[in-house]
Amino acid sequence: MEKKDHLDPDKIKTRTKHIGWKVLVYSSTSSTNDIAAEYAKNKKNHGLAVFAEEQTAGRGRAGNKWLTGKADSILCSIVLTQTKCNPDLLSLAAAVAVAEAIGQPAGKPVKVKWPNDIILNKKKVAGVMLESKTYKDRTLYILGIGINCHQKKTSFSKELQKTATSIDMETRITTDRISLAKRLLTSLEQWLEIAEKKNKKVTRQWRKLSIQLGHRVTLSYNGKKFAGNCVGIDPRRGLVLQLDSGSRRMFHAAQSTIIK
Repeated sequence: MEKKDHLDPDKIKTRTKHIGWKVLVYSSTSSTNDIAAEYAKNKKNHGLAVFAEEQTAGRGRAGNKWLTGKADSILCSIVLTQTKCNPDLLSLAAAVAVAEAIGQPAGKPVKVKWPNDIILNKKKVAGVMLESKTYKDRTLYILGIGINCHQKKTSFSKELQKTATSIDMETRITTDRISLAKRLLTSLEQWLEIAEKKNKKVTRQWRKLSIQLGHRVTLSYNGKKFAGNCVGIDPRRGLVLQLDSGSRRMFHAAQSTIIK
Protein backbone atom coordinates (compact mmCIF):
# COMPACT_ATOMS: atom_id res chain seq x y z
CA MET A 1 0.00 0.00 0.00
CA GLU A 2 1.35 3.42 -0.93
CA LYS A 3 2.15 5.62 2.02
CA LYS A 4 0.48 8.99 1.70
CA ASP A 5 1.52 10.49 5.02
CA HIS A 6 4.97 11.73 4.04
CA LEU A 7 6.16 14.09 6.73
CA ASP A 8 5.78 17.76 5.86
CA PRO A 9 7.32 20.34 8.24
CA ASP A 10 4.60 22.89 7.46
CA LYS A 11 1.89 20.38 8.38
CA ILE A 12 3.67 19.11 11.49
CA LYS A 13 4.60 22.48 12.97
CA THR A 14 2.46 23.27 16.00
CA ARG A 15 1.28 26.43 17.69
CA THR A 16 3.00 25.46 20.92
CA LYS A 17 5.22 27.98 22.63
CA HIS A 18 8.36 25.88 22.72
CA ILE A 19 8.32 22.28 21.49
CA GLY A 20 7.92 22.16 17.72
CA TRP A 21 8.03 25.91 17.11
CA LYS A 22 10.40 24.97 14.28
CA VAL A 23 10.33 21.61 12.48
CA LEU A 24 12.94 20.13 10.14
CA VAL A 25 12.27 16.99 8.08
CA TYR A 26 15.03 14.97 6.38
CA SER A 27 14.38 12.32 3.76
CA SER A 28 17.30 10.31 5.12
CA THR A 29 19.99 10.90 7.71
CA SER A 30 22.34 8.91 9.88
CA SER A 31 20.70 10.03 13.12
CA THR A 32 18.27 12.80 14.03
CA ASN A 33 19.98 13.01 17.43
CA ASP A 34 23.26 13.97 15.77
CA ILE A 35 21.60 16.73 13.74
CA ALA A 36 19.73 18.00 16.80
CA ALA A 37 22.99 18.08 18.79
CA GLU A 38 24.47 20.52 16.28
CA TYR A 39 21.45 22.82 16.52
CA ALA A 40 21.59 22.57 20.31
CA LYS A 41 24.84 24.54 20.32
CA ASN A 42 22.64 27.60 19.85
CA LYS A 43 20.64 28.12 23.03
CA LYS A 44 17.86 29.80 21.04
CA ASN A 45 17.02 26.51 19.33
CA HIS A 46 15.29 25.15 22.43
CA GLY A 47 12.30 23.12 21.28
CA LEU A 48 13.41 22.66 17.69
CA ALA A 49 12.25 19.29 16.33
CA VAL A 50 14.17 17.21 13.81
CA PHE A 51 12.29 14.45 11.94
CA ALA A 52 13.53 11.92 9.40
CA GLU A 53 11.80 9.46 7.11
CA GLU A 54 14.79 7.16 7.44
CA GLN A 55 17.82 6.76 9.71
CA THR A 56 20.85 4.81 8.54
CA ALA A 57 22.54 4.77 11.94
CA GLY A 58 19.70 5.33 14.38
CA ARG A 59 20.49 4.24 17.90
CA GLY A 60 18.60 3.28 20.98
CA ARG A 61 19.58 2.96 24.60
CA ALA A 62 22.85 1.26 25.61
CA GLY A 63 24.20 1.41 22.06
CA ASN A 64 21.38 -0.66 20.54
CA LYS A 65 20.48 0.04 16.91
CA TRP A 66 17.04 1.37 15.98
CA LEU A 67 16.21 -0.20 12.62
CA THR A 68 13.16 0.75 10.55
CA GLY A 69 12.02 0.92 6.94
CA LYS A 70 11.70 4.25 5.17
CA ALA A 71 8.54 6.20 6.09
CA ASP A 72 7.45 3.43 8.46
CA SER A 73 7.92 5.32 11.73
CA ILE A 74 7.98 8.58 13.58
CA LEU A 75 11.70 9.25 14.06
CA CYS A 76 12.47 12.54 15.74
CA SER A 77 14.75 14.39 18.12
CA ILE A 78 13.90 17.42 20.24
CA VAL A 79 16.46 20.05 21.24
CA LEU A 80 16.27 20.96 24.94
CA THR A 81 18.67 23.76 25.87
CA GLN A 82 16.67 25.63 28.51
CA THR A 83 15.03 23.02 30.71
CA LYS A 84 15.18 23.11 34.50
CA CYS A 85 14.43 19.39 34.88
CA ASN A 86 16.95 16.71 35.77
CA PRO A 87 17.47 13.97 33.16
CA ASP A 88 15.55 11.25 35.03
CA LEU A 89 12.46 13.44 35.30
CA LEU A 90 12.80 14.43 31.64
CA SER A 91 12.80 10.77 30.65
CA LEU A 92 9.69 10.04 32.72
CA ALA A 93 7.84 13.06 31.31
CA ALA A 94 8.80 12.12 27.75
CA ALA A 95 7.58 8.54 28.20
CA VAL A 96 4.24 9.79 29.52
CA ALA A 97 3.97 12.27 26.64
CA VAL A 98 4.65 9.62 23.99
CA ALA A 99 2.13 7.23 25.54
CA GLU A 100 -0.48 9.99 25.63
CA ALA A 101 0.20 10.95 22.00
CA ILE A 102 -0.29 7.37 20.81
CA GLY A 103 -3.46 7.13 22.89
CA GLN A 104 -5.41 3.86 22.96
CA PRO A 105 -5.26 2.32 19.47
CA ALA A 106 -8.19 -0.04 18.94
CA GLY A 107 -9.09 0.45 22.58
CA LYS A 108 -5.80 -1.01 23.77
CA PRO A 109 -4.14 1.12 26.46
CA VAL A 110 -0.53 2.18 25.93
CA LYS A 111 1.77 1.49 28.86
CA VAL A 112 5.31 2.44 29.86
CA LYS A 113 8.18 0.17 30.79
CA TRP A 114 11.06 1.69 32.70
CA PRO A 115 13.35 3.15 31.66
CA ASN A 116 12.47 4.01 28.05
CA ASP A 117 10.00 1.63 26.39
CA ILE A 118 6.40 2.32 25.34
CA ILE A 119 4.28 -0.82 25.33
CA LEU A 120 1.16 -1.68 23.30
CA ASN A 121 -0.54 -5.04 23.68
CA LYS A 122 2.45 -6.30 25.70
CA LYS A 123 4.94 -5.43 22.94
CA LYS A 124 7.25 -2.48 22.35
CA VAL A 125 5.77 0.10 19.99
CA ALA A 126 8.02 3.07 20.79
CA GLY A 127 11.15 4.11 22.60
CA VAL A 128 12.61 7.21 24.20
CA MET A 129 16.31 8.02 24.51
CA LEU A 130 17.69 11.08 26.32
CA GLU A 131 21.25 12.18 25.62
CA SER A 132 23.04 14.87 27.59
CA LYS A 133 25.69 17.10 26.04
CA THR A 134 28.04 19.71 27.42
CA TYR A 135 28.72 22.76 25.30
CA LYS A 136 30.54 25.86 26.54
CA ASP A 137 29.88 24.89 30.19
CA ARG A 138 26.17 24.41 29.44
CA THR A 139 24.35 21.12 29.87
CA LEU A 140 21.82 20.48 27.16
CA TYR A 141 19.68 17.49 26.21
CA ILE A 142 18.61 15.77 23.03
CA LEU A 143 15.38 13.80 23.32
CA GLY A 144 15.19 11.05 20.73
CA ILE A 145 11.87 9.32 20.03
CA GLY A 146 10.97 6.44 17.74
CA ILE A 147 7.39 5.22 17.20
CA ASN A 148 6.57 2.18 15.04
CA CYS A 149 3.68 3.06 12.75
CA HIS A 150 3.47 1.16 9.45
CA GLN A 151 5.58 -1.94 10.15
CA LYS A 152 4.21 -5.38 9.37
CA LYS A 153 5.18 -8.51 11.24
CA THR A 154 7.75 -9.31 8.56
CA SER A 155 9.34 -5.89 9.07
CA PHE A 156 10.91 -7.24 12.26
CA SER A 157 13.48 -9.97 12.66
CA LYS A 158 12.21 -13.30 13.96
CA GLU A 159 13.64 -12.43 17.36
CA LEU A 160 11.97 -9.01 17.49
CA GLN A 161 8.61 -10.37 16.29
CA LYS A 162 8.14 -11.71 19.80
CA THR A 163 8.65 -8.34 21.47
CA ALA A 164 7.93 -5.57 18.92
CA THR A 165 4.80 -4.25 17.23
CA SER A 166 3.46 -1.24 15.34
CA ILE A 167 0.32 0.85 15.62
CA ASP A 168 -0.91 -0.43 12.23
CA MET A 169 -0.44 -4.04 13.33
CA GLU A 170 -2.52 -3.53 16.45
CA THR A 171 -5.30 -1.48 14.84
CA ARG A 172 -5.31 -2.89 11.29
CA ILE A 173 -5.75 0.72 10.21
CA THR A 174 -3.12 2.85 8.46
CA THR A 175 -1.77 5.41 10.92
CA ASP A 176 -1.68 9.07 9.87
CA ARG A 177 1.89 9.95 10.87
CA ILE A 178 1.39 13.68 10.36
CA SER A 179 -1.46 13.78 12.89
CA LEU A 180 0.57 11.59 15.27
CA ALA A 181 3.60 13.88 14.94
CA LYS A 182 1.50 16.93 15.80
CA ARG A 183 -0.02 15.16 18.82
CA LEU A 184 3.45 14.13 19.93
CA LEU A 185 4.83 17.67 19.89
CA THR A 186 1.77 19.04 21.69
CA SER A 187 1.93 16.30 24.32
CA LEU A 188 5.66 16.87 24.88
CA GLU A 189 5.07 20.59 25.34
CA GLN A 190 2.41 19.88 27.97
CA TRP A 191 4.28 17.24 29.96
CA LEU A 192 7.68 18.96 29.92
CA GLU A 193 6.01 22.09 31.25
CA ILE A 194 4.30 20.05 33.97
CA ALA A 195 7.64 18.45 34.84
CA GLU A 196 9.14 21.87 35.58
CA LYS A 197 6.26 22.97 37.81
CA LYS A 198 4.59 19.86 39.24
CA ASN A 199 7.01 16.94 39.02
CA LYS A 200 4.82 14.80 41.32
CA LYS A 201 2.08 14.89 38.68
CA VAL A 202 4.52 13.36 36.19
CA THR A 203 5.49 10.54 38.53
CA ARG A 204 1.83 9.87 39.42
CA GLN A 205 0.93 9.55 35.74
CA TRP A 206 3.96 7.39 35.06
CA ARG A 207 2.93 5.09 37.90
CA LYS A 208 -0.56 4.75 36.41
CA LEU A 209 0.93 3.70 33.07
CA SER A 210 3.71 1.47 34.43
CA ILE A 211 3.66 -2.25 33.65
CA GLN A 212 6.32 -2.89 36.31
CA LEU A 213 4.99 -1.20 39.42
CA GLY A 214 3.95 -3.84 41.92
CA HIS A 215 5.62 -6.60 39.94
CA ARG A 216 8.85 -8.51 40.26
CA VAL A 217 11.79 -7.02 38.36
CA THR A 218 15.27 -8.36 37.66
CA LEU A 219 17.88 -5.91 36.42
CA SER A 220 21.57 -5.50 35.79
CA TYR A 221 23.16 -2.51 37.50
CA ASN A 222 26.83 -1.72 36.87
CA GLY A 223 27.42 -5.34 35.92
CA LYS A 224 25.67 -6.82 38.97
CA LYS A 225 22.28 -8.57 39.03
CA PHE A 226 19.49 -7.47 41.37
CA ALA A 227 15.96 -8.83 41.82
CA GLY A 228 12.99 -7.64 43.81
CA ASN A 229 9.53 -6.09 43.79
CA CYS A 230 9.10 -2.73 42.06
CA VAL A 231 7.60 -0.41 44.67
CA GLY A 232 8.06 3.01 43.13
CA ILE A 233 9.89 5.52 41.00
CA ASP A 234 11.95 8.49 42.16
CA PRO A 235 12.29 11.36 39.65
CA ARG A 236 15.90 11.94 40.64
CA ARG A 237 17.19 8.53 41.66
CA GLY A 238 15.32 6.09 39.45
CA LEU A 239 13.46 2.82 39.94
CA VAL A 240 12.80 1.70 43.53
CA LEU A 241 13.05 -2.02 44.29
CA GLN A 242 12.31 -3.92 47.46
CA LEU A 243 15.13 -6.42 47.03
CA ASP A 244 14.87 -10.10 47.85
CA SER A 245 17.61 -9.50 50.41
CA GLY A 246 15.17 -7.33 52.37
CA SER A 247 16.68 -3.93 51.66
CA ARG A 248 15.19 -1.18 49.49
CA ARG A 249 17.34 0.34 46.76
CA MET A 250 17.06 2.87 43.93
CA PHE A 251 18.56 2.32 40.49
CA HIS A 252 19.47 5.07 38.03
CA ALA A 253 18.29 4.44 34.47
CA ALA A 254 21.69 5.29 32.98
CA GLN A 255 23.40 2.34 34.67
CA SER A 256 20.49 -0.12 34.66
CA THR A 257 19.13 -2.64 32.19
CA ILE A 258 16.01 -4.73 32.75
CA ILE A 259 16.65 -8.46 32.33
CA LYS A 260 13.84 -10.27 30.55
